[in-house]
Amino acid sequence: MVAVHQASGERRNRRWRRRSALVWGAALAVTVSAVGVQIASGAPSRHDRAEAGEERVPGPPGAGSHIAWKPCKGDASAECGGLSVPVDWRKPEGERFDLRLARRKATDSGARVGSMVFGPGGPGDSGVDRIVEKGNMSRFSDHLRSRFDIVSFDPRGVGTSNPIRCSHERLGRRPSTVIKSQAEFDATVTYNRDLRADCRRNTEKGLFDHVDSLSMVQDLDAIRAALGEKSLTFHGSSYGTLLGEQYAEQYPKRVRAVVLESVVDHSLGTREFLATQAATLQDSFDEFVAWCERATGCALHGSDVRALWADLLDRAERGELSASGRVLAPFDLNVQVMKLLYDPEWGRLGEFLRGLSAGKATADPVSIRAEGKPEPVLEASPFEIFCQDWSLPVRNYQDYARQLRRVARIAPDMRYPRALMSVSACLGAPEPANPQHRLKVRTTRPLLLTNSVHDPASGYTWATGVAEQLGRNGVLHTYEGWGHGTYSSSPCARKTIDDYLISLRVPARGTRCPAVEPTG
Repeated sequence: MVAVHQASGERRNRRWRRRSALVWGAALAVTVSAVGVQIASGAPSRHDRAEAGEERVPGPPGAGSHIAWKPCKGDASAECGGLSVPVDWRKPEGERFDLRLARRKATDSGARVGSMVFGPGGPGDSGVDRIVEKGNMSRFSDHLRSRFDIVSFDPRGVGTSNPIRCSHERLGRRPSTVIKSQAEFDATVTYNRDLRADCRRNTEKGLFDHVDSLSMVQDLDAIRAALGEKSLTFHGSSYGTLLGEQYAEQYPKRVRAVVLESVVDHSLGTREFLATQAATLQDSFDEFVAWCERATGCALHGSDVRALWADLLDRAERGELSASGRVLAPFDLNVQVMKLLYDPEWGRLGEFLRGLSAGKATADPVSIRAEGKPEPVLEASPFEIFCQDWSLPVRNYQDYARQLRRVARIAPDMRYPRALMSVSACLGAPEPANPQHRLKVRTTRPLLLTNSVHDPASGYTWATGVAEQLGRNGVLHTYEGWGHGTYSSSPCARKTIDDYLISLRVPARGTRCPAVEPTG
């Protein structure tokens, strides 16, 4: 096992990025493309030919054709712009809104390949923030930044792209995620329908009903065309992998290179979705427990970690567990742990659990609204994006309780996974615009999937499931370590991904990178 100590600043940036996200492989041999050969020989790149008007491929009907780039307000070294797209792609002449984007140009213009679009996760993450806030750019290697303009965007309904808006008062009345009776089940369905009606009223331009990932696929193709690229170079992270998967399915001949990091399997029903989410979270917790047993630096080293955790869960069930003056329900407690498994921050997790046990813990500050600040009238909500992509039906409380018991058998320690929020938030929702299905991708370029074996949110089984669906149209690269993501965790994985994006070098079937054990 290889141990690499990351710089503390990079780790802090990584922790911030992963903490802000909501949750949520096969091979094809290929030679280096003409793009890589032309750059090496000094011939004009595909992007240069497209900019000169050659080989230009238009976007979908109704797409804007121009992005007016200007220095970003937050940082003039980045460029920001808007692209006009239809609210409903089935009505290209109808209502429109501006999709907001940001980019940083390639640092070596002489070696520039073109534009790479980064697909943010969540759902609900801001790609504009990813680009504008310089600290986030450590997400990409200097080598990759020298060869590509790095471009990202706020997905429709998110951030500055006509966000979904809901009354703060209604969001504040959200019932408990974990449902305990038929009456609570019925109340949750009623609340969800009331909230959707409220968000629909408060969201501008009628966008509320058009924030599914298939609509975003059309947005992404419009971005590709407006950037002057004949084919797409894309890196999707977590929920952003769904966008990359479905783009390849819809536009297989426009794929240059697509990276899917921490893969989402969009073929699962309610039972499989909950089971896989519970299993992967339990696996990550098991890895933390094993680390505590062997690492003297763990605050719980020498303790019975599972017994301590069981006691904390029991106290949470009785309403007797609190942090920062706030009572932690069992679901909240599980989510706090999951956040610290993302990086993973095993040292902090051990200290957090020890503090909770002693009644001295401080909850994650990002989960608590600062006191003394006025409450907003409206707030953004990402739940509708998920509910327009997934059908996770639960018939009644009896069915729900049966699912909950099964989750507890699969994950006896982590029996309240965050996936329960995804199910409860969509109860009573109409049939989604983009329901689950098995992928049917027929690209001339292979997709590169990359996943940690011990990912607490996008489990390794999701990656292997998508790889099986892709068959020879994809290749799964495995990182043998921990955490949500591979690129920032492993220098080996980073090089593999960069080589694919820049030169289209596809790793051999079964390629793996060794684990880099967290330093704490």
